[in-house]
Amino acid sequence: MGADRGGRGRRTPARVMAYAAGGVLLLAGCASMPDSGDLRDVESTPRQDTQVRVFAVPPGEDAPPSEIVQGFLEALTSDDPHYKTARQYLTGEAAKTWQPEASTTVLTDGPGAKPEAGGGGEDTGEISYTLTGTKVATVDAQQAYAPATGAYGRTVHLTQDAKSRQWRIDTLPQGVVMGESDFQRNYMSVNKYYFASNTTAAEADSQPTAVADPVYVRRRVDPMTQVVRSVLSGPTRWLGPVVRSSFPTGTALPKKTGALTPDDRNKLTVPLNDKAAGIGTNRCEEMAAQLLFTLQSLSPAVEEVELRVGGEELCSLRQGAVDAAAFRSSTRRPDFLYFVDGKDRLVRIPAGSSDPESDPAPGALGEGDTALRSVAVSRDEHTAAGVSLDGKSLYVGSLVSGGSLGEPVLRSHGRTEADRLTTPSWDAHDGLWVADRDPDDPRLLLLEEGKGDPLEVRVPRLDGRVQAVRVAADGVRIALVVEKGGKKTLLIGLIEREGKPGEQPAVRVVELRSATPELEKVTAMSWAGDNRLVVVGREHGGVEQMRYVQVDGSTPDVPAPAALTGVKEVTAAEDERLPLVAYSVDGIVRLPSGAQWQKVTEGTAPVYPG
Repeated sequence: MGADRGGRGRRTPARVMAYAAGGVLLLAGCASMPDSGDLRDVESTPRQDTQVRVFAVPPGEDAPPSEIVQGFLEALTSDDPHYKTARQYLTGEAAKTWQPEASTTVLTDGPGAKPEAGGGGEDTGEISYTLTGTKVATVDAQQAYAPATGAYGRTVHLTQDAKSRQWRIDTLPQGVVMGESDFQRNYMSVNKYYFASNTTAAEADSQPTAVADPVYVRRRVDPMTQVVRSVLSGPTRWLGPVVRSSFPTGTALPKKTGALTPDDRNKLTVPLNDKAAGIGTNRCEEMAAQLLFTLQSLSPAVEEVELRVGGEELCSLRQGAVDAAAFRSSTRRPDFLYFVDGKDRLVRIPAGSSDPESDPAPGALGEGDTALRSVAVSRDEHTAAGVSLDGKSLYVGSLVSGGSLGEPVLRSHGRTEADRLTTPSWDAHDGLWVADRDPDDPRLLLLEEGKGDPLEVRVPRLDGRVQAVRVAADGVRIALVVEKGGKKTLLIGLIEREGKPGEQPAVRVVELRSATPELEKVTAMSWAGDNRLVVVGREHGGVEQMRYVQVDGSTPDVPAPAALTGVKEVTAAEDERLPLVAYSVDGIVRLPSGAQWQKVTEGTAPVYPG
């Protein structure tokens, strides 16, 4: 970190690094500044320095333009809550109009900067520099992450004050820019929660279903208050059409509210403005549930949320009672893991068990003579669906001993097995989803309660053929593997329902976006939590790998699963305490937390309910 970047003469440290080591705070100067010569890339702090804190240093007296630009870029990576030091590198007018919260642009490395040809010079009193780099992602004003590609190029302009002779930046792009490792050190992903809004009539009277909405907040700048403000401001644009907030429109923290911290009983008191006054207890508890779901991953832990308006308590909700106010899928632990055995029957073992002995699932799919190649079990584990060995027929049966199977609920006319039905998937309300890969009539289909006439789901702007389907437990997000031109990509979409009560709704999947833009061939995937998927695939020219991804395309800050060769299928439970399970060249294998892959038994097509 202390290496010179070129030039001679005076050196001014642009930022100070603080390391927590054994309880002692160690300070080290970083990133010396040149007086002259070309600027080089702003060095990003290595990601492994998780205890690093960066404190910005103001501009030095009589600092040349190159040092002003470099110092400003370094200050953007600091833990300064309001970028006060970064603003000292700007003219007074620019400091007033610059909006760092407008966006964050993430580059592969720190931004480079070079003088523009024809952009003036030190002897003219003004000079321009071009900031360059390769884009990785952007975070917008709503704190929503999106992968990005291509070159980054922006201009900053500096002027020299006629009286003080000090150089300052007077024109610059809105937002901030930094290297990927500095972004990983400065920001963290947090799931904020809202409730599914496009429910059917039967679902409207049940508990609201929580839906995760990931945002990135600054890790060391009062994240708890940041996250509360973000929840109150409403869902991100992408998720907004299919969720609702229980907070009345306009609800916010009162002005001059300080940092929010839980008390010694881990209770967080959240003051609200008058927009929340007069709401009923049930709605208030839904509001508190949104915050409890959101804050549970932050430290210190929050065990209770109390909402207040004008000093008066609206309601209070504890973690132990939150399940009575709202449903969150990751709190449901399945009873069994299901798969297809060597006799092509549906069998099961207790979830989390490494016992190789399986039992036939009760009902016709486990006890009958219909040969299966893939299966899906409803989330309440009352009903199962299976695709026949040739891929032509979809059967649905009760998981009750002695039940009959009946005729297929769906048939495909694809000419080959690869052109027929995909593995089915159940949503949270007994809707059964499956794709027919028939090239002459490719369709995404939904059978309400697993029966009746299949409803064709429209997917506007779908470019390719659906090869795999997995519906999230919240019922409003869906993961699709789509093939085109030999490439298989993972797309995440939103499920929209339209229609009057009592009528068959029109259902469509909209706002498709890539969750793995760097992978060109996704071969298996499964939801693995409220906002996370496990994916098997390969990059262009690369080898097969298994990784976790988030629905926004970012990589979660958790270790990737241990390597496993020859993976054909993978499944995970929303309850993240249960092990990953895969079908590989070794049969059915499981990955317990902190361990290596272990063989369970022979078989194919493993699935947790869903």
